[in-house]
Amino acid sequence: MGRGGRSSHGTRARAGLLPLVVGRREAGRGAAAGERRLESSLDRIQQLAVSMCETLHLARPEVCEEIIRLFEPDMLTAWTHSVLRPSEICGLLVGPHCGHWDIYSDWNVTLPDTPKPPVRPPVPPQPGAPTARVLFLTDLHWDRGYQPGSDPACRDPLCCRGGLPRGAGAGYWGSYSKCDLPLHTLEHLFQHLAATGPYDVAYWTGDIPAHNVWEQSRADQLHALTTVTALIQKYLGPLPVYPAVGNHESVPVNSFPPPRLPAGNQSSAWLYDAMAHAWHQWLPTEALATLRVGGFYTLRVWPGLRLVSLNMNFCSESNFWLLVNSTDPAGQLQWLVDILLEAEEGGEKVHIIGHIPPSHCMHSWSWNYYHIINRFEGTVAGQFFGHTHIDEFQLFYDEETLSRPLGVAFVAPSVTTYVGLNPGYRVYLLDGAYPGSSHMVLDHETFILNLTEANVPGATARWQRLYGARETYGFSAAFPADWDQLTRRFQVDEGLFQRFWYLMYKGHPPRQPCREACKTALLCALHTGRAGDPKLCQPLSQGLPFPEIQARWRQRRFC
Repeated sequence: MGRGGRSSHGTRARAGLLPLVVGRREAGRGAAAGERRLESSLDRIQQLAVSMCETLHLARPEVCEEIIRLFEPDMLTAWTHSVLRPSEICGLLVGPHCGHWDIYSDWNVTLPDTPKPPVRPPVPPQPGAPTARVLFLTDLHWDRGYQPGSDPACRDPLCCRGGLPRGAGAGYWGSYSKCDLPLHTLEHLFQHLAATGPYDVAYWTGDIPAHNVWEQSRADQLHALTTVTALIQKYLGPLPVYPAVGNHESVPVNSFPPPRLPAGNQSSAWLYDAMAHAWHQWLPTEALATLRVGGFYTLRVWPGLRLVSLNMNFCSESNFWLLVNSTDPAGQLQWLVDILLEAEEGGEKVHIIGHIPPSHCMHSWSWNYYHIINRFEGTVAGQFFGHTHIDEFQLFYDEETLSRPLGVAFVAPSVTTYVGLNPGYRVYLLDGAYPGSSHMVLDHETFILNLTEANVPGATARWQRLYGARETYGFSAAFPADWDQLTRRFQVDEGLFQRFWYLMYKGHPPRQPCREACKTALLCALHTGRAGDPKLCQPLSQGLPFPEIQARWRQRRFC
């Protein structure tokens, strides 16, 4: 289901893991031989890792050297504190052919003894009831090195940054390639948003820096944070903006040690403190306090609606610090339970925002999150994520029968073009602020900058509405049951499914159409709000083995 070729996500993942893989080889022959001390020097591990990266053609030699140098200290520190055997690390990070692992064993958060309130199916608001518009931005990925006219098809994980093109060069506003965005495109977006409001609130779910992960520093990440934050404040003015932490904010990418881990200078305090300083005009004192500790927070949006911003890096399989301890990192999910119980008792509804969608998380984290959404289905009015760069959703069902839809996690498309996409953003229409409001999503609209049109010499760049959900899919509302029914319609209405496929990629889908196995895997993904659950796929699988379905999911991950 991907666009073909090697994604830079796969490149950096494989290259970044090489210090651990090489360390495994240096340390011994696996669990059967017993654990052995790591006898080779760090220099030897680095040399071997770079050699493997070059031999496997994961990147140019210069990129291999930089990414190994950048990842090695954090990854080896995490391994040193981990209880994993070398073969378990290799199995976890590389795959079952390399070794067996079970370190991420099942664990459970404690749900309240308070009985779950009776389930009341959502009903549309009365005609004329107040509504609210939520601007949703995710995955901006500003590339300071973007050069219009440069090579958009380079060998590096990120292109449009120099070099002579063989054909057409990188477009002024962006490119349909493995490229991120120049600052003038982001500024043009914010100018457009300032002129097309009003919005009642904005949710911003992270990933500010570009994908040049092999050459980033803390100074680079902080410059991206402050520059883009200043642009938003300049053009959106007094609009309340509530951010979430993305996986690209740190350096190395995905490196987020949980608080109280003995990480020393490798802790995330440098990042969280900078975020608290940059975002202090948007967040109250209490929210800034938990942001500084763990990158998550809660606040009241308006009377009757509470927001929870989760740090989804504590659920990520790519966060190698969780090798040390993956059991509810930072106590975030138990904290979420407490917040939701307090909201339930106080008659508040809750929106949850985060970067990585729940089904992309580690198994135990994802299943615990699913338990929580089931328990608090009457309180959680909306879930909003990004990270995948494409336009999709994930359904949640009652755990007793796995048949009654009770929640939907909206996964909005990226602002960046990476990989081969139009820039885009989302606006949600909510049941508004009034006594008895559900605060649920009633509709959403997606807007794009069509690069084919915008990059024509002399053309005027124009952000345009791509589609509205209710209009396109014929919804009477946009509640979980409507999205569940839509997936069933996809199974029998090929034209409707292909329309969804086109919109999923912001009007610029892969050249290869999505049929048969691709369609089966995608429908399964839409049904699966928790990680690695074959039960939710069984009615849709049509004999396709679940491991193959999972492999197809991984093929289309650009982030």
